[in-house]
Amino acid sequence: MSRSASRTFGTEPARHRGGGAFFVAWALACAGASGGAGAQTVALGGSFGDKGLLVIDGTPRSVAVGATVQGVRLVSVGSDEAVVEVKGKRYTLASGAPLSLGGSASAANGSRIVLSAESGGHFVSAGAINGKSVRFLVDTGATNVGMSQTEAERLGIDWRAGQRSYSITANGAVPVHLVSLASVRLGAVTVYNVDATVLPSAMSHVLLGNSFLTRFQMKRENDQLTLDKRF
Repeated sequence: MSRSASRTFGTEPARHRGGGAFFVAWALACAGASGGAGAQTVALGGSFGDKGLLVIDGTPRSVAVGATVQGVRLVSVGSDEAVVEVKGKRYTLASGAPLSLGGSASAANGSRIVLSAESGGHFVSAGAINGKSVRFLVDTGATNVGMSQTEAERLGIDWRAGQRSYSITANGAVPVHLVSLASVRLGAVTVYNVDATVLPSAMSHVLLGNSFLTRFQMKRENDQLTLDKRF
C-alpha cells in the first residue's frame, strides 16, 4: 500500500505493470463475472492486438474488434479498457471490473475485493467512478479518494461546485475542492456516496483513500490485499 508523504496525499513513484498483470485481470474478471443471477454480465480480461478477452457470464471469449459474441459487439479495445455495444447501447469496460449489460455494476452486492501487489509493492487496479473507467492506486495515507482536476473533468464531475479547502502536502498547502462521488466500483463491489478530494496537480492514478477503504476490513498477507465490506 502506498505511503503518503503528507497527512492527506503523497507523491506517487513510477510503476509498471508486470508480466502477470494480464493473468490477474483475467482471473478477477472471471471471478467477478461468474454466477450473476438473472442478468448477463461482461468484463474485460485483457487484450492482444485488435482482440479482447471478454468474459461473458463467466466464460472467457476471444473477440475481434467489430465482432459480436452472445449479443455483445466489441467496438474498440485498449490495454486497460474496452467499449462494447449491446442492443444499440455502448458501455465502457475497465479491465477486471465486471458490468451488467443493463448498465449498472453487475456485482453491486459483492462484499470482497482481492488485489495483488505489483512489483513495486503498490496495489493498482482498474475500477470505475460514477460508471466511468479509472485506474486506482490504494493509498491508506489519503483521507479521501483523490484525483486531479483533469481526471474529475473527464469523469464529468463539477469539482468547481465542491467545497473549497486546503490539503497539506510535502510541497506545502495546496487549494483543493471536496466533492461527493455517487458510486465507486472496484472489482465486484460498488460503494455509494464516497467523499473525494480534487487537486490541481497532475496525477497518474486516482488515489483510493480512506473514504472508501474504511468501509472495509483490510487484511494483507504477503503480496495479497483482501478487502471485506463492513457496511
